[in-house]
Amino acid sequence: MRTVHVVIHPEATHHVDRVVGGWYDSRLTVAGERAAAAVAGALRSRIPEGVDVEVFSSDLRRTAQTAAAIGAALGVTPVYDERLREKSYGEAGGRPRQWFERRFVPPPAIGERMAHDEGIPGAETRAVFARRVYAAVHTVLGSRCANQVIVTHGGTLTFVLAAWIGMPLEAAGYLAFHAPSGSITELREDDFFHNRRVESLGDTRHLPERS
Repeated sequence: MRTVHVVIHPEATHHVDRVVGGWYDSRLTVAGERAAAAVAGALRSRIPEGVDVEVFSSDLRRTAQTAAAIGAALGVTPVYDERLREKSYGEAGGRPRQWFERRFVPPPAIGERMAHDEGIPGAETRAVFARRVYAAVHTVLGSRCANQVIVTHGGTLTFVLAAWIGMPLEAAGYLAFHAPSGSITELREDDFFHNRRVESLGDTRHLPERS
């Protein structure tokens, strides 16, 4: 049985500052650091002591901080992979959300959605974004380690799951999965049929309550 835990980084400064994330290199807030410690503790309780574990993470600071806490709890050194980053929003990254919202062009309801880039100069299209995430997941699954952790971003989760279930890239135009910041999504593959399940999506029971 392979188990993959997909972690969405907790609260980061771009959330509270109301600026666009993407490749903007924000860091965890104090609350985010507490949540990262809670995520690490939850994974330590789920993954048996003494088994092999791998941790893969986006290289942006907010995910790297989260992965470092997880790695310390599990006794492993994370592998950082820029392909697990959030979507690039080009020149919108780090700008106020109002700036982005005034320029945002929604994808068409019908037609070519994978080529869409929100109308922002320098932003990735959905297809470019998906292709790199698929490649990163392929690398993760190329390992035979039975216990793996992927630390990534909310937008990236959709294509991590699409790659996990083997959805063709061209079929992912309407796909969207949501999981909260600091959540854990659990994926499992059995050893006999090699069927892949989404065991749970966006679990936040481990997170401390906000006062």
